[in-house]
Formats: sequence, C-alpha cells, structure tokens
Amino acid sequence: MWILQLLLTALAAYLSAKLTPGVSITSYWAAIIVALVLGLLNVFVKPILQFISIPVTVLTLGLFLLVINAVIILLASYLLNCFHVDGFWSALLYSVIFSVISWILEAIFG
Repeated sequence: MWILQLLLTALAAYLSAKLTPGVSITSYWAAIIVALVLGLLNVFVKPILQFISIPVTVLTLGLFLLVINAVIILLASYLLNCFHVDGFWSALLYSVIFSVISWILEAIFG
C-alpha cells in the first residue's frame, strides 16, 4: 500500500511539473525521489512551520498554508538537483496543481 501511495505521489509530482511553467523534474525516477523528499519534509518540517505561523494562519483564515506548501516545495527544490523550481510563484502554482492532481489520483486509485 505504501508503494502504491509513493508511485501515485510521484506521478502527481511529474504531471504537475509538466503542467506548471518554471518547474521541471528530470525523469520519472527523479519524481519518485521528489515524492520521497516532499513526504519527509511534510512529516518533519511542515508541522514546525505550521506551529510557528499559527497567528498568521488564523489571521488569513488558513490561506497562509498555501505559502507554507510553496516554501516546502522550494526547500525540496533546493535540496534536489533533479527538481527545479524558478521561484515562489511557480512553487505556489505547482503546489495547487499538485494538490488537485493528487486528489484526483486518490479518488481513482485510493
């Protein structure tokens, strides 16, 4: 089950990169690595960022979580040579497209 989730996330990452200007993943194997790194960052870094930004998140009615997602994607891009994101706005758009594609894939295969 974990392998299927990883493969679906990698597929979502790869398709999202193809649809988002300013974002590139070198290969599907690289997309699997991107999925692993994003998963690890979501487990270890994202909760810390969410805790620190609780006042801003409440003030913006949760919209600041989109900024946190973009920061996580930029961090993954910084850590990996096979994953390139041009800037914040590309990361923000990529996170939205990635979420939609992940949701669709989960609805089909999950």
